[in-house]
Amino acid sequence: MSIRPLPTIAVLGTGLIGAPIARNLNKRGFTVHAWNRTKPKAQALAAPGILAFNSPAEAVQGASIIITVLKDGSSVQAVLQAAAPALRSGAIWLQLGTVGVEGIDTLAELARQFGLVFYDAPVQGTRQPAEAAQLVILASGPVAQRDAVQPVFDAIGKRTLWVSEQTGMSSRLKLALNNWAFALTHGLAESLLLAKALGVAPALVLDAVTGGPMDSGYFQVKAAAILADDYSTSFSIANATKDARLIVDAAKRSGIQLDGAQAGLGRFERVLAAGHGDKDMAASYLAGGPLSGAITG
Repeated sequence: MSIRPLPTIAVLGTGLIGAPIARNLNKRGFTVHAWNRTKPKAQALAAPGILAFNSPAEAVQGASIIITVLKDGSSVQAVLQAAAPALRSGAIWLQLGTVGVEGIDTLAELARQFGLVFYDAPVQGTRQPAEAAQLVILASGPVAQRDAVQPVFDAIGKRTLWVSEQTGMSSRLKLALNNWAFALTHGLAESLLLAKALGVAPALVLDAVTGGPMDSGYFQVKAAAILADDYSTSFSIANATKDARLIVDAAKRSGIQLDGAQAGLGRFERVLAAGHGDKDMAASYLAGGPLSGAITG
């Protein structure tokens, strides 16, 4: 009985999430073609089973599965159009980035034009879960090819939630989930800031919540980062600002008012304007007070 070889996968975009995705696919035995706009990021991945390429077209040559992990819809569109001469009709395209409602609809149409089997599959998780292959994949797309893509999702994540056969539903769900993550981030940042302004040691907020019904792993990680003045990037302010705009835009188009989302966007924009775009989104704390210094005492 012969064993079918694993397909070659092109990973377009090898940043904080794309790079560990490429490595984890390689660990599972897939041959990976890597490309990134910043060439050294792709070249740093070069290893047995991972080949770095200088252009999207070169990277997709011979690949039966294409993964895009890029910052926004327009970037994904531009990269796929650059890859068009080498795209194989019938190839599977897994779109993992957060691109919003209009963005995913545009990309689905692009997939149709290129004859690709398209899956809308944004991921829940930041750099650390990506490195540990613990992402949650929110997948939408045709049933027919799910057996082909599930091993790919299993290589990079701990769980796949099949949302719908209708492309675009996963991207819509991702906006709702990001809105919750941003609300938690801003709420924590403002609570620590308020404690400090009132003369209470911010660490007491952490102590009071720990072990209670409001506690969570997310709370612990972000609180520890703010208390230590350590904004090492897991999910950047720049990306959070982009996604917060997508949330506000989607709400407006849907005819609903999200006061918290609108205020949260303004908070991210203030931190971004202050030059902290490359910091983790826990730097929401910096929007409400001095832009430097750990919050000790």
